[in-house]
Amino acid sequence: MSFYTCLIVMLGGALGTLARYVVSVLTGPYSRMMPWGTILAVNMVGSFIIAFFGTLTLAGGRYPVSENMRLFVMIGLCGGYTTFSSFSLQTLDLLRIGAWGRALLTIGLSVFLCVGAASVGHVLASRLNHHAIMVAQADIEEEV
Repeated sequence: MSFYTCLIVMLGGALGTLARYVVSVLTGPYSRMMPWGTILAVNMVGSFIIAFFGTLTLAGGRYPVSENMRLFVMIGLCGGYTTFSSFSLQTLDLLRIGAWGRALLTIGLSVFLCVGAASVGHVLASRLNHHAIMVAQADIEEEV
């Protein structure tokens, strides 16, 4: 891990984070009852990009790119845009090797543990914050 590589990942992460914010703002009016911006525009698009780019640019593939470019897009850009893309790619790899049980466990644990952790975090912060019932302060934070 070099300083240059860290800068590459950081730049990708910054651009991914900015893209997620812009998408959240643009999809805000459509995401009042259901987080469509997050589900469709962020998680699904991010999952598509990481798998598409990752597969397309493998070292032995048809369109190889440098490791730094892969880190920029897959870790930086997609990681800043959505960590769901990494989860999706890892689960796909398990499915592709026939590890259906591990894939289903990964899906179940990811959803259950992450929603559970968010719930515990909310409850603890709520108690520290005079029993606040809101999770986010602004509408845009619900999407981000």
